[in-house]
Amino acid sequence: MHDVSDAEQPSFAEKRRILQLETLNDLAVALYAHRPEQELVDELLERVCAVLDPAAAVAVTRDRFGSSQAMAVVGWQERPPDPEVLLAGPLWHELLASGRSVALSEGELAGRPFRSLLATPIAYRGVFLGFLAVLDKELRGGESEPFASEDRRFLVSMAALAGVALDGARQHENLQAQRDRLEEENRALKESFAREVEGHRIIAHAPAMREALRVIERIAPRGVSVVIRGESGTGKELAARLLHVRSGRSGPLVAVNCSSMPESLLESELFGIEHGVATGVEKRRGKFEIADGGSLFLDEVGDLEPSVQVKLLRALQEREIVRVGGQEPRSVDVRLVAATHQDLESLVANRTFREDLYYRLKGVEIHLPPLRERREDIPHLVRHFMADFCNREGIPLPRIQSETIALLLSYDFPGNVRELQNLMEAAVSLCRDIVGTDLVRSLLGGTEDTDGPRALDLKTVEAGHIGKVLRMTGGNKSRAARILGVDRRTLQRKGF
Repeated sequence: MHDVSDAEQPSFAEKRRILQLETLNDLAVALYAHRPEQELVDELLERVCAVLDPAAAVAVTRDRFGSSQAMAVVGWQERPPDPEVLLAGPLWHELLASGRSVALSEGELAGRPFRSLLATPIAYRGVFLGFLAVLDKELRGGESEPFASEDRRFLVSMAALAGVALDGARQHENLQAQRDRLEEENRALKESFAREVEGHRIIAHAPAMREALRVIERIAPRGVSVVIRGESGTGKELAARLLHVRSGRSGPLVAVNCSSMPESLLESELFGIEHGVATGVEKRRGKFEIADGGSLFLDEVGDLEPSVQVKLLRALQEREIVRVGGQEPRSVDVRLVAATHQDLESLVANRTFREDLYYRLKGVEIHLPPLRERREDIPHLVRHFMADFCNREGIPLPRIQSETIALLLSYDFPGNVRELQNLMEAAVSLCRDIVGTDLVRSLLGGTEDTDGPRALDLKTVEAGHIGKVLRMTGGNKSRAARILGVDRRTLQRKGF
């Protein structure tokens, strides 16, 4: 075996140089991984101290506003220095002014005296991120000596590596924060722009509609009564369904249209009926009992007859009902949601609607704007209705011309969203592969510009609109009545 002579053994200086290079390499590898800034600063100071053997050392970083962000320290006997004091002290100002490392002797740093000090800024691409300082190099036997030039070069190299790593860590953190913020904004936008309820989508890009949805979300878990106001076809029942779904109530949502049935039938429909009240009548539950534990939606509540109003008020006050022809009260737990397109205040003033019932119903009011007041929703609704209809019918989705969208944006839609939905279903059914402007214009029965002069009295305008809807439905009065939000008998009374 060959013995290595003393002359071949590496000198202490060579061993130290090898250690420095190994430390730089290890630090570069360690700092490459994306880690929190405090961990990077701790790693930096630990490796510097392992090579330079200082009696004390500190590494401190600052954020882009100049406040301290991370700090690692060794060698302060009393208490660690305040990072804000370090970043406001003369050493930091000297490093900023010179832009390079400094060596000092006989001084004090954050209350700790030193005989020799070596410090260098931590920077990257001209941006000063903090500084690194070592104090009083220790030797065996407790003695000390000034830091050598190679120590200074090593410290500068370590700071340079740290600058790259810190910049990368901060960029990674910023990107992560941006991604989290974008994901949150995306979730918020989706939540603001659309709600899914029982297979139907409520689209709300318009501020007025978004505000209505925000109110629904806030009050849904509460037991307060709600009145939903809006013209026919604005989606009052869909809003009521969203309110019920978000309420968390275990029972069902039961809907009743108060304008579609006569007084005698409506009373038994709401409160139920006992056996034998009339010939051939069997006992059955009313909508209040069916909705027990859930919600009862009364559409067009302004059309209630006075006698039904009295019984409804009692049911709301006492939380119990009595079936038609019965004597026994039955407890019900029902959250009432009422809807109307009428001016309830005027009905109260005219004594056709009970004032006490009005205040019992009016817990919170939600106003659904007509489509002409939320025109920014029209393109989104058009595409949704087309896609939904094509998916339901199993047919290809046609394209729609931008000119057609412009035409729809200029139309007032007296039948609101319901009219738009039926219009788009008719257009998709009749078109080949493009929903064109001429087709939609013909379904609308012409526009104001093409129809020429016309009388503007209410009766004529109403008759003209009903005629348009009937043409769009191919003369189907039941379907036209649904679009217009009225009963089929109403069309008959008006001569259609």
